[in-house]
Amino acid sequence: RHGILVVDNRPSYTVTITPAEFKNENIGYISTILHLDPEFIKERIRKGRLYNRFAPVKIKRDSDFQALSTVEENRSKLPGVDYQIESKRFYPSQAKAAHLFGYTKEVSDQQVSEKPNEYRPGDITGASGLEAKYEPLLRGQKGYEFITVNARGEMLGTYNDGKNDVPVKEGNDLFLALDADLQAFAESLMVGKTGAVVAMDPSDGGILALASAPDYDLTVFGSGTSYEEWNHLNTDPQRPLFNRATLTKYPPGSTFKMVLAAAALQEGIISSNWAINCPGEFRFGTKVFKDHLAHGPTNIIESIQRSCNVYYYQVMLKTGLSLWTQYGSEFGFGSPTGIDIGEENPGLLPSQEYFDKVYGKGKWTQGYLVSLGIGQGELGVSPLQMVCYASALATRGIYHIPHVVEKVRDKETGLLRDVTKEVRTIDIGDQVWNIIHEGMKRCVNAPGGTGAAARVSGITVAGKTGTAQNPHDKKDHAWFIGFAPANDPKIAICVLVENAGFGGAVAAPIAGLCIEKYLYGHLVRNTMHPNPANIAPTDTTATSD
Repeated sequence: RHGILVVDNRPSYTVTITPAEFKNENIGYISTILHLDPEFIKERIRKGRLYNRFAPVKIKRDSDFQALSTVEENRSKLPGVDYQIESKRFYPSQAKAAHLFGYTKEVSDQQVSEKPNEYRPGDITGASGLEAKYEPLLRGQKGYEFITVNARGEMLGTYNDGKNDVPVKEGNDLFLALDADLQAFAESLMVGKTGAVVAMDPSDGGILALASAPDYDLTVFGSGTSYEEWNHLNTDPQRPLFNRATLTKYPPGSTFKMVLAAAALQEGIISSNWAINCPGEFRFGTKVFKDHLAHGPTNIIESIQRSCNVYYYQVMLKTGLSLWTQYGSEFGFGSPTGIDIGEENPGLLPSQEYFDKVYGKGKWTQGYLVSLGIGQGELGVSPLQMVCYASALATRGIYHIPHVVEKVRDKETGLLRDVTKEVRTIDIGDQVWNIIHEGMKRCVNAPGGTGAAARVSGITVAGKTGTAQNPHDKKDHAWFIGFAPANDPKIAICVLVENAGFGGAVAAPIAGLCIEKYLYGHLVRNTMHPNPANIAPTDTTATSD
């Protein structure tokens, strides 16, 4: 976004063995030089002979100077052993963005057999994230040198003075929507936590930051990942390889209330004046559904501001499942967003067909719907879906398909090409948007609002907190979605912190700090402390949702 280099290449020296020239009695010596298991080298040479015994086989990537010096000094004793100058990924910024950038790894035997014209053993390919999605553009094209050999396979020199050689073609460059400073800052706020922060530009769907915690060090994959390192990443109980920004499927809690509000208002089921009296609980049949406070008389704007559950229990029953599902689908839930980093979970948006299939037609009741009204029950979403939702709320129904890559630069021509950006419109009236925006502004900025901890000095933030019950007997998940400035949105954001408690107490402060960092370029508050939004101690409702 600002011309900061976030992923580059560095020279790397790879030791190779040409099977046709190599003598097996040297395996022990070369394994000592390179600190490799002799069996590993034998297997590499065996596969190399099967593929092409005259082609160099890559044995050790990113070799150090001492190993290269030893190989160079003993060339006469090590026929067939050589080294090549290759490249490896280098990450010069403070932004780790492991789940967004993705990692590269050596191609598998299956990939070589499926695409023999593109890959050969030892090649590196994108395995996840942008590296995988944009592999055809990043890879470039191989170059070839033709060499004359005798009947014994010994090299005699170049063929035809190199006139038949094919030059390499460098891969293209990607220009990202990412704000590297915001990415690094979001990552720092999630240290020691589990969850995700996703920020988006509401004007075009460009991803400003996508941080999943815990994450991992991409440099581990730069020189060939050992079995021990790979096993550690895969068996770590915190699952650092799992992208919580795109693959989680959690109930969003009260952050989903604006979907129901939009459906009920747009369809004329309730008016802006429709109000209820909240006693702190709602009885439906023999079951009692609790609220976190007794809110008293509450209208639609106040229901968003204070996050009144009783209001939405009743609105859900008036609206019905079909309309709720329809509007949820309009806001992108239940489907992949189409983001250009590949892997994502479509989530779960329950429908009548879903309930009929799971519970049997006629065997489920309206009681199943009450929890859906406050974003609980079988509803499941990802932070990425939620930031797209927040962006659509900010833009009054303009839904942008999220993207990370903005432009591609052709290395041969130097020309920049824009990436196609998809957009659609959610058909909801201005009066409905006005009501929702007012409620979200009051949620953060008015007394009694549950999102007070997301306040930013000099900027009106609109937002909504959520505290989602965890069915696995752990603490609730904390959510916050929002956008700012409220009347001219430049950033939409979603924060999820797993097993952390109240959204207003945990997720909202992180969102406020990220908004402040992005819009001001720095923090205007002096220091990080337990009360980063400078909320007065008497405002106890900040932790109520």
